[in-house]
Amino acid sequence: MGVTIRDVAAAAGVSIGTVSRALKNQRGLSDETRKHVRQVARELGYDAARLRSGRAQRLVFLVHRHHSSFALNPFFALVMHGVEEACRSYGVAPTLLAAGPADPVRDQLRLHEPDALIAAGYFEAELLTLLGGLDLPMALIDSWLPGCPSVNPDNAGGGYLVTRHLLDQGRRRIAYLAGSLAHYSIRERERGYRRALYEAGVLADPDLEVVAPPGLDTSSGAEAGMRMLLKLRHRPDAVFAYNDTAALAALRVCQAAGLRVPEDIAIVGFDDIPEAAYAPVPLTTLRVNKEALGRAGVELILHGEDLPQETVQPVELVVRASSSATVSA
Repeated sequence: MGVTIRDVAAAAGVSIGTVSRALKNQRGLSDETRKHVRQVARELGYDAARLRSGRAQRLVFLVHRHHSSFALNPFFALVMHGVEEACRSYGVAPTLLAAGPADPVRDQLRLHEPDALIAAGYFEAELLTLLGGLDLPMALIDSWLPGCPSVNPDNAGGGYLVTRHLLDQGRRRIAYLAGSLAHYSIRERERGYRRALYEAGVLADPDLEVVAPPGLDTSSGAEAGMRMLLKLRHRPDAVFAYNDTAALAALRVCQAAGLRVPEDIAIVGFDDIPEAAYAPVPLTTLRVNKEALGRAGVELILHGEDLPQETVQPVELVVRASSSATVSA
């Protein structure tokens, strides 16, 4: 006969009800008790899935509080749509939680009683450490942490492709307009940008790599960064912005300054959000299948033991009028 819930309770020195609540991740227990019971269950070889059978699983989809306005950050809205689609097909109940380092995240998660977590995009190291310490299955989307299952678009490959495209258009002073380099995806896109310049024999000019000022939303930060680039004695002839929202902000600044896009300056982005195709000058970008990222995150949670722990999904270069005068608007 296998290990029973009564065996776990006896070994842990708690009641059967406490074991049940701990393994179902229900409220009413301290973190210490929950971790203790789960550790004892693992050591005894108890199959916690027996307690979960017949119940709907609950998954919390976390985004950073700075990204929680889906109107301003459509990328994560589309990722969430993919998460919802996958959860529906598996009978999992998803909920959304926006979190920041100053929030009582443990208390907020207890209200949701999740079986698993998906964290999308950037989070501070202390918040990721807290999430990792909850002893719940967790996957990352558009982020990376050693030892944690993750799915990402091909950020470095995309950065390389779009920079190579600009070089092929004859551009040589190509700027990289970045957000905080604490973001994994932004660093990876920069890596691809630099590799393309290096392979083309173009010397990277540090003045052309601008990080948006901290404390601003994506659009305001990119506008400020673009103004910095236009103040250079030798301004860029092309700008690779770290995402489409930043690229569209850069486009507005350039047009307000009287520059023609793409004749005077080419602008490209990353993600292919819906607004990219309908900009005043349609935006060249890297198409990311946002819904597929969300679905892959759910697959990592439910079938992670059978899947690679780090997945990179392909991106597609979409050339529009903002980088090539030969492409019609």
